[in-house]
Amino acid sequence: MAKVLKLGDFGSANEKCEELSKLAQVIECESKDREEFIKDLHDKYNDITHIARTYESVTQTGLFDQEIVKHLPQALKSISHNGAGFDQIKDIKGLTDRKIQVSNVTEPVEAPTACTAVYLVLSCLRNYQHGHSNIKNWERDGKAAGVEFGNSPEGKTVGILGMGGIGRAIRDRLKPFGFNIVYHNRSQLKPELENGAKYVSKEELYQSDVICISVPLNEKTRHSINKEEILKMKDGIIIVNTSRGAVIDEKILPELIKSGKIKSFGADVFENEPKISPELLELPQVVSLPHMGTHTYEAVKEMQEWTIDNVISCLKTGKVKSLIPEQGNVQF
Repeated sequence: MAKVLKLGDFGSANEKCEELSKLAQVIECESKDREEFIKDLHDKYNDITHIARTYESVTQTGLFDQEIVKHLPQALKSISHNGAGFDQIKDIKGLTDRKIQVSNVTEPVEAPTACTAVYLVLSCLRNYQHGHSNIKNWERDGKAAGVEFGNSPEGKTVGILGMGGIGRAIRDRLKPFGFNIVYHNRSQLKPELENGAKYVSKEELYQSDVICISVPLNEKTRHSINKEEILKMKDGIIIVNTSRGAVIDEKILPELIKSGKIKSFGADVFENEPKISPELLELPQVVSLPHMGTHTYEAVKEMQEWTIDNVISCLKTGKVKSLIPEQGNVQF
């Protein structure tokens, strides 16, 4: 019988887990740390066929890097990750070479993450968070509690860097505000997927009023938004990041914000979260959230169910439901 190892809490997907238990033996991971996990992979977990893991389970096992991959059981067929970003699974090549399928969560994360991006865009553009912080001084500071004028969205250009499912969901939610939408992607989308957005070069994208970052974190994108790239952008640029913190070289942000090159920075993700530079957080031009993009009851439930569905699909058909793009051309 197939054996599924659960790493982390899937308590919001109880019905799906019950369905899974009818198809396979489901085992809760009891390893206390990475060292014990590696040992257990050669002992009580040596015949598992599938893994379902949460983002938080990294504290239990560490990253799925080359070290972990070389210890995974020979019988393992799939790893289902509960999240859109799968940067915690580092050794994709090693897993692919072993014909181990890796899946992530796609559709359930799109709407909640896009809503978060819209909040950050509007708050940065209109100085809403600065107003929230200053309201206690309203009587002393006068009109709008001393907050500087913001800008209206109508006619402003938003450039979306990365036009996958989340990028397209951001586009659809920003259009009603009157923004012009342009995007840059690895390749141009088919016209029916563009939905009015214009494909531009990265250089053209950098002349937008607002840039929304929606790319996966990998070795190519890590620190791809650095000082050199930001200096190519329009003066007074607004940057919003809802992808992964390490896509941006955060240490250069305070300098560029103070100089006015960056008018405002909005982020739901940070490179070393939950440890974030106090210098960055204390700037009034920074709108920050503690990685809340999918922090809703509904999103958590749907994401967990999607993850378990990936395992169920692999058990029934031999293929996961949402294979990661890096394995799209691989025959399993």
